[in-house]
Amino acid sequence: MTGFIKNLPGKMNKRVQAGLILLTAMVLFCFCGPLFSPYELRETNLLEVKQPPSFSHWLGTDGAGRDVLLRLMYGGRISLLVGFSAVVLEVVLGTLIGLAAGFYGGLVDHFLMRLVDVVYSIPFLPVLLLTSAVMTELQVSPDFRIYFMILLMGVFGWPYLARLVRGRVLSLREEGFIIATEVLGLRDSRKIFRHLLPNVVPQVLVAGTLGVAAAILTEAVLSYLGVGVLPPYPSWGNMVQAVNDFNDFKYRMWLWLPPGIAIFLTVAAINLIGEGLKDALD
Repeated sequence: MTGFIKNLPGKMNKRVQAGLILLTAMVLFCFCGPLFSPYELRETNLLEVKQPPSFSHWLGTDGAGRDVLLRLMYGGRISLLVGFSAVVLEVVLGTLIGLAAGFYGGLVDHFLMRLVDVVYSIPFLPVLLLTSAVMTELQVSPDFRIYFMILLMGVFGWPYLARLVRGRVLSLREEGFIIATEVLGLRDSRKIFRHLLPNVVPQVLVAGTLGVAAAILTEAVLSYLGVGVLPPYPSWGNMVQAVNDFNDFKYRMWLWLPPGIAIFLTVAAINLIGEGLKDALD
């Protein structure tokens, strides 16, 4: 990967490097930062509710007297975990289904593409709202809801990647090296995973990179609507959602501005990487 980045044209190389530096900084901030905090995640202090930034609380405190900086770091862990985990699931499902549809064609291709159409036709947000209401009624723990949201995002996100991989495989099937594998009588699994898969990895890499940014934004929106990550677990989305009072929005910007900036910087970093790789491949 490092060698690939070094071989990129000047502007693209700088764009990818800037994105990697920014994303690495955000990951270190979220995963290493809490080690240096003197506070605990669920530590509350009703005597310091909604206090402005100070030397003891660099980003102030929230409505329960909790340190906003610490919650910002822990919230980043969950937002990044949700984003990357959902995209891994999307990539695995989309790549496998796209490879099968493009390679076998015929009835297999027809069935899998109709499955793609069915998944596309299901409205994601209403389904999530409905399932969230059901889980709330059943008093499902917030721990399980995080993993269920990852599962739903992955299940609804793979069709685009499946179509992308299928189109690439259909063009590769006409190449000489694939025809040679037919002549040699190689097994289908060897043709798919040793010859076709390596040639679709660049497209999957770019789509997956950009998909992480979309997944983080989706998690933020869902948590803001109250159907994503729920308290007591923080995420950047539900930290912004906690500001439901006009006075908080206007006079206590430390409650919502830090998670908003964190979302912006993380998504911008991932988009820089994705767009740089996309331009290089194009």
